[in-house]
Amino acid sequence: MRKAPFVGRKREMADLRWRQELVERDGEGVAVAIRGRRQAGKSRLVEQYCVEAALPRLYFQASRGVGTAESLELFMAALRTSDLPGASALPSAAPRTWLEAFELLALALPEDRVSVVVIDEIPWLFQQDSRLEGYLQTAWDRLLKRKPVLLLLVGSDIHMMEAFIGYDRPFYGRADPMVVKPLNPADTAELTGLNGVDALDAYLITGGFPALCRTWGDGSNALDFFAEQCRRATSPLFTIGEQMLDSEFPQPDQTRKVFSAIGSGERTFGNIAAHAGRGPDEPIKSGSLGPILNRLHDKYAIAFDQPLATRPGNGGKLYRVADSYLRLYLAMLAGAYEEVKRDRHEQALRMIKRRWESWRGRAIEPVVREALARASASDEFPWPEAVEVGGWWPRSFDPEVDLVGADRGPVARTVFYTGSIKWLGTPFDRHDLNSLRKSAGAVPGASDDESGMVVVSRSGVADGVVADLVWGPEDVLAAWG
Repeated sequence: MRKAPFVGRKREMADLRWRQELVERDGEGVAVAIRGRRQAGKSRLVEQYCVEAALPRLYFQASRGVGTAESLELFMAALRTSDLPGASALPSAAPRTWLEAFELLALALPEDRVSVVVIDEIPWLFQQDSRLEGYLQTAWDRLLKRKPVLLLLVGSDIHMMEAFIGYDRPFYGRADPMVVKPLNPADTAELTGLNGVDALDAYLITGGFPALCRTWGDGSNALDFFAEQCRRATSPLFTIGEQMLDSEFPQPDQTRKVFSAIGSGERTFGNIAAHAGRGPDEPIKSGSLGPILNRLHDKYAIAFDQPLATRPGNGGKLYRVADSYLRLYLAMLAGAYEEVKRDRHEQALRMIKRRWESWRGRAIEPVVREALARASASDEFPWPEAVEVGGWWPRSFDPEVDLVGADRGPVARTVFYTGSIKWLGTPFDRHDLNSLRKSAGAVPGASDDESGMVVVSRSGVADGVVADLVWGPEDVLAAWG
């Protein structure tokens, strides 16, 4: 396997360098609260920045499940062995509180040049000591901010990191927020060395998580990749998903049942309630399910889609797991992993192959919608005002229109186009076109005279198929170019 380079993150690296320039210009500290899903590449981003910046630094990785005293010991060990100029002259006495530890950190920071301090997975420290936020605020205001330091506070618990800089918390107004998302499809293509439909398959499978992208063999397509990973019980394809679930949902409670129900393919409120309950006759009560779905949405664990048209739809929300890798894990990889652990590799691969095509056809939809929304900023795009892209469906799901481009959502003023996504091995043909025309007529606001027609097809279009815009896999990827 080739050595994977550091790919993408141009915007994030530029943001960090800009903040470094602010510290250099003003001589005062700047704090940044960096959040993102586990495995999104936050630590790798910060490490790469530190290497390129070549500044004196302290990098402290918090440990989960240890007490405050042990965390303080680990912090001081990292501080004393750092290349901060004052670290070697620190007193030997161990700090009793985080306030004392931050006071020692201030002594180690240089006065005449910029330094970097990274505290990775700071939410684990918050869980250990409820006083830490107040201590950090006090130390920042009195000591640390007066030094030319760039303080990077990193965390994977997105909800906790958002709350940390909220208006009712001690550190409010003191840290700039930064969100690190998984790699986009174009960056995934670069990291895996793939293009076209294979690159999009890699994105759907890995979710853009760098650690998974780096396991992709040169030139492998999706089925080759699955076959290779099914031969190894220690494959990150399986273990990362298990670790993420255990980390984000440590207890097999109702929340995890709801999340698993969505991951297994249940999209509507009623079906989720039945799947996560005891069946159709004993579903979860709506008064309980609603708050669970809201919490999962607040944690960015799930997303939902609403019908997009000029009138409110009666189809209701459709829920999905937010990142495609966890969606894939819950839908088929978890079951395949059980077979792999029993040394039944062929059975695991057959299970994946049996479900892959239909799963991929549904999973590509939000990617295509995001690509079309991005493309609206291009001068060549036919409908520059179509900044909102979704789908449309009634309560009966007959018809279900894959693409609706509008000026806003979920209730639009203008529908600029409707469209269809066909992600199969056969071209989009005249039968598909006729079906699209018929279905599009049901979308409130769509008009044969004024609304365009879009076709996004994995395998191109058949002779005689004419649409206002026809996209293939390369066009989808180019939206992130």
